[in-house]
Amino acid sequence: MKLFPRPFSGEADKHRMAALAREFDPINLHVIDLPYRLSSWALDDPDNVGLWFNEYNQLAGWAVLQSPFWTIDYVLHPSVEAEMLSKILRWASERVYKIMDTPFGRPTWFAMVFEEQAARIRALEAAGFQCQANVGEDSWSKVLMKRSNPVPVKLYQPRPGFKVRSLAGQEEVQAYVELHQSVFGSRNMTVGWRTRTLQHPAYRRDLDVVVEAPDGRLAAFCICWFDEETCSGHVEPLGCDEEFRAQALGRVALAEGLHRLQSLGAKEIYVETDNYRSTAFRLYESFDFQVIQNVLVYRKDYEG
Repeated sequence: MKLFPRPFSGEADKHRMAALAREFDPINLHVIDLPYRLSSWALDDPDNVGLWFNEYNQLAGWAVLQSPFWTIDYVLHPSVEAEMLSKILRWASERVYKIMDTPFGRPTWFAMVFEEQAARIRALEAAGFQCQANVGEDSWSKVLMKRSNPVPVKLYQPRPGFKVRSLAGQEEVQAYVELHQSVFGSRNMTVGWRTRTLQHPAYRRDLDVVVEAPDGRLAAFCICWFDEETCSGHVEPLGCDEEFRAQALGRVALAEGLHRLQSLGAKEIYVETDNYRSTAFRLYESFDFQVIQNVLVYRKDYEG
């Protein structure tokens, strides 16, 4: 099948990208939370997005160099999988060198793949990517987890003086960004990115949970996403300020987010996290999330 690249043209293409991911949900890591990922500042430069169409002008595959995550996001139509991923990785390598000395540049890029996707693994290895599952103390792998337990989520009440509520909209974006940056030790979250999530048609303010400290500061957050077509939810992201972790406010925020998803009718709720060595993994497990896919992390270093 012939595949034709085409420049990214904005919101209409984002809709096409999300639709392709949703059509083949079981073979893609990110589907429900794409409104969050496709709002990132990586897309401020449209050349960081690669689109490929077939001869019928149907989207066959796409990729984004997600600078905030140091990750190549990609979705493929199964009918062109072998050819498409190799094409994407060649495009990505060419683009990586072009942006090396720009704010989008990264010396290392990662790509995720389900453990069972042998053809994708072969393509990644042929392109010079190396699996990080067994590289010593820096080994890294991830999991996709799902909660399908219909039992209502137990809510956890914070200590007196703390308040669980929804983000107050644009007026509170700056405060959220500062908290997010502190939690993850990175300045990758920006006001522009967070603002775009609020403006996305899939955004729901009732699923944008924060915990307010007695002094008015934001102390924790849990953003959830809901797909009405499949009645499925996704948690992305979740965090708690280090100052308040002893009070388990991350657990409080997560419980509230899951409760709100259930109230909307979510039958299945997903989350991607690091594997069993992770504190986050144990937290999700305590809420009846179970591993449904092992996710291998592949890495490639690029010289300037």
